[in-house]
Amino acid sequence: MIDARAIVAKTAQLGDNVTIGPYAVIEDHVEIGSNTRIGSHTVIHSFTTIGCDNQISEFVSLGGAPQSIQYKNTSSRLVIGDNNIIREFVTMHRGAGDENSVTRIGNNNFIMAYAHIAHDCLVGDQSIFANSASLAGYVEVGDCVFLGGFTLVHQHCRIGSYSITGINTVCRQDVAPFVMVAGIPPTASGINTRGLNKMNFSQQSISALKKAYQLHFRQQINIEETQQQLEKLGLLDENTQKFVNFISTSERGVIRTSKNKRS
Repeated sequence: MIDARAIVAKTAQLGDNVTIGPYAVIEDHVEIGSNTRIGSHTVIHSFTTIGCDNQISEFVSLGGAPQSIQYKNTSSRLVIGDNNIIREFVTMHRGAGDENSVTRIGNNNFIMAYAHIAHDCLVGDQSIFANSASLAGYVEVGDCVFLGGFTLVHQHCRIGSYSITGINTVCRQDVAPFVMVAGIPPTASGINTRGLNKMNFSQQSISALKKAYQLHFRQQINIEETQQQLEKLGLLDENTQKFVNFISTSERGVIRTSKNKRS
């Protein structure tokens, strides 16, 4: 399953049925789980761990040194979970600190061509990064996120679960969970209703999230009072609590609605 033209270091640990294409390079201290495919000309750098059943396309670079002046040639890591699709020319860098510094990718993600995930990022499960979506360092992405093509995320920002960004969105602040964000400059434009319907959220839960959005974003009620009102209305369920908790813990602030645009 390993092409004769590939270069695989002796210390690399490969699971069962791993496929490695021609001219791929697997460096020392790499672990690759069973049934993972590595495309031609791809480089898996040292201190990278890849789980099982991943599909990694051609000309991908995983676990390279971070683009950070802090980096001192340490054995920081890149850890990728299971069943991810990583398409052509994607780059992911390992952490910028010591050996405990990790860039971590979860399971069942679809990372499209030319996307970039920088050092010390944390990406959850079941997210989609469209072409050329890019994360700066220390970004956190929740579960079931959709980043539109050419989305850029500033360092230390957080992208909440079940949120979606439009094409060319530049996120300099956090994106609240369940919310749609788009435009230049970006503005919030409501709850990601279509996405939540596809993921079988109940209509009751979606209605509660819409009310939470209306209270905090449109009526501009502070997040503490928003929580109180949701509780009084009997709408403070698991998802609206996640919405409240995310906003109340935001350090950079969240992307909000335009003052001149109803949302």
